[in-house]
Amino acid sequence: MSGNSVQVERAMGRKTFLFFAKASLISTLVLIFVGAIVRVTGAGMGCPDWPTCWGCLIPPTHVEQVEFEQLDIAKFQRKAERLGRDPKTISVESLRAEFNPRHVWTEFINRLFSLPVGLFSLLTFVASFGQRSRRPALFAASFLALLLVLVNAWMGARVVYSGLAPGVLTLHMAMAFLLILVQTWIVWRAADVAWHPSFVDRRIVSRLRWIVGVLFLIVVAEGIMGSQVRELTDAMSKHMSVARSEWGPALENSWLYLTHRSFSWLILLMALYAWRLARRGRKSPLHLCEKLVIGIVLLQMVLGVVMSQIHIYGWVQVLHVGLAALLISGNFFWLLGLLSRSSSPPSHNQT
Repeated sequence: MSGNSVQVERAMGRKTFLFFAKASLISTLVLIFVGAIVRVTGAGMGCPDWPTCWGCLIPPTHVEQVEFEQLDIAKFQRKAERLGRDPKTISVESLRAEFNPRHVWTEFINRLFSLPVGLFSLLTFVASFGQRSRRPALFAASFLALLLVLVNAWMGARVVYSGLAPGVLTLHMAMAFLLILVQTWIVWRAADVAWHPSFVDRRIVSRLRWIVGVLFLIVVAEGIMGSQVRELTDAMSKHMSVARSEWGPALENSWLYLTHRSFSWLILLMALYAWRLARRGRKSPLHLCEKLVIGIVLLQMVLGVVMSQIHIYGWVQVLHVGLAALLISGNFFWLLGLLSRSSSPPSHNQT
């Protein structure tokens, strides 16, 4: 095989790998949005068993279609007990009472959206074998991403069998954030030339690295706190029977919510400062990830004001959660570009 043929084959392999890596990241971000819909609608227990749904591969649309006598109730009870739920609450009567066809299909569609995540993660890992000799870090990261997908799928089952226990939900979301970070790094590194911004002043890029780095850490912390705030609203809805219109005033008594809300203003100020520094010190126009970060931060502030001052609408919650995942990915991509040595100019002098 000639040298040109080898180069063409390698280029095709890199393009295929990058395509699957991007598809993996996009499908994961979409799944975050769909998962948020599941939580907002309260459909997380729409399918009380896993991987089947009410003992069926295709979920039923009417309670009469469920063969409750065929369900392994003892298995449901044992799993519920292992995960901290009172097994006495699991019975044919309780399952029959909990059946909701809208919730059933909402949760089932959520599971369907998880399939592309697993498929593209597997294909990314398979395609990474072609990168193993020249870029072993991509091979390792692809394996880690696939492992995280499998672990999070297992965590999804734990969420179901725990009855949506708060701690399990937060851990499930944290694992999803970690997966997004790994996938984002793969997409950034898999390009023929990893993206990096070009600056004219070393002092600006050094300062910007710190700002964007701290911004990233706060955004991640905000995402985790946001998941815990969501658990508070779940508790108010299920156990305290607090109407949605009363969630806002009730949350005012929570230090967690007040901290989450206060940190959002810090994120806004840091994002605006980072945007100003990036515009002042760049040789080229801003990259999509930089525009994405500032745009999402502004939109998140608007959504936050709507929830705190007007009403906690379900659709606003869905956007808030989904955009948080997208913000984490964009912020991390920006940070990776800044940490690249190619971002630093050779001297303090402008060119």
